[in-house]
Amino acid sequence: MEVRAGYKQTEVGVIPDDWEERSLGSFSLISAGGTPSRSNPSYWNGSIPWVTTTEVDWCIICQTSQKITEEGLRNSPAKLLRTGTLLMALYGQGKTRGKVAILGIEAATNQACSAISTHNSVSSQFVFHCLESKYEKIRNLSNIGNQENLNSALVRSILLPLPPTKAEQEAIAGALSDADGLIESLEQLIAKKRAIKQGTMQELLTGKKRLPGFSGEWRAKKLGDLLLAPPDYGINAPATKPSGNLPTYLRITDIDDYGNFRNNDRVAVNHPASGNYFLGANEVVFARTGASVGKTYLYNHSDGDMVFAGFLIRAKIDRSKLNPVFFFNFTTMADYWNWVRVMSMRSGQPGINGNEYASLKFTIPPTLKEQTAIATILSDMDTEITALKAKLTKAKQIKQGMMQELLTGKIRLV
Repeated sequence: MEVRAGYKQTEVGVIPDDWEERSLGSFSLISAGGTPSRSNPSYWNGSIPWVTTTEVDWCIICQTSQKITEEGLRNSPAKLLRTGTLLMALYGQGKTRGKVAILGIEAATNQACSAISTHNSVSSQFVFHCLESKYEKIRNLSNIGNQENLNSALVRSILLPLPPTKAEQEAIAGALSDADGLIESLEQLIAKKRAIKQGTMQELLTGKKRLPGFSGEWRAKKLGDLLLAPPDYGINAPATKPSGNLPTYLRITDIDDYGNFRNNDRVAVNHPASGNYFLGANEVVFARTGASVGKTYLYNHSDGDMVFAGFLIRAKIDRSKLNPVFFFNFTTMADYWNWVRVMSMRSGQPGINGNEYASLKFTIPPTLKEQTAIATILSDMDTEITALKAKLTKAKQIKQGMMQELLTGKIRLV
């Protein structure tokens, strides 16, 4: 591909002629931390914050779950790091390896973190965003073995594009930090709206607060008495890649903690018996085994044609007796999850079968009209949360685009 005038091709991609391709170690001091002896109580529960990889997650670290003493600091490889130091996780569970954070306080770290102290001529915030943009590539630098790890030598070797002045670096970092601020504010607003909804459910789904115009005693009912048919089990079939008109295959792992379908990793099913397992309106599925037992999903036609898998149990709700949205929201309440915990621990492997789900007892208003009024309020709150989630997704996409443009010099701010 032809490189336009004023730009050059480098190992880190096409960058402006006046930018440099530099290794992280060429403009930073890289060091590792350490852990004071756990057997010496005088080393722990002091006043010095001590960081582990669980706290390194694209953030500014202002507090830690553990602290060490001055004595512990003196008698271990741990070092006190200044505010503004970058930390990279060298290894850890899941996708921790390669993540970066910025110290917002003076702190020490364990040996699983690499401390990156940039020279005064380089913006640590700019380097933070550069490392974020190269997260997957950095993970691929890991050693291959029983555990894929990074080390200080690999961290020093990371190549980054570097603008010629700290002013330009800070301008780029400022724009990306503003984007982060928008993302964080949306995340906080979503969390607030979810908390408000949880409080509303606690009042409306228990009858603690009645809507205007409704009265009468709530009644305890068994789920099985409010269904069109006994609960049934899904199909046992292999997942396949989406293709043509194949229906989506709904598995336990495709349901998030809020009962939503995870659309980012959709799979399909191709089986001659699939037609018997299509989900329809007013149908709820329950996870029947494993760590996710009790998790629920209310079918939403906007998720497309969907076949449910064998580790799920379907309940076809009788719409003339029970509002499906009212019931689904009940399955997010503490009373329901307390029932799940008790019912599922019959043996070493948590599980609840169809008959047991049918025996689930809960209280409902005396009229379907009141159920529907409550469900409408909760659905409106869900709609607001969904709209905010869409804004959050868009904000994240915009930030990704900004990183592509700004961290390569394709767009110059100075």
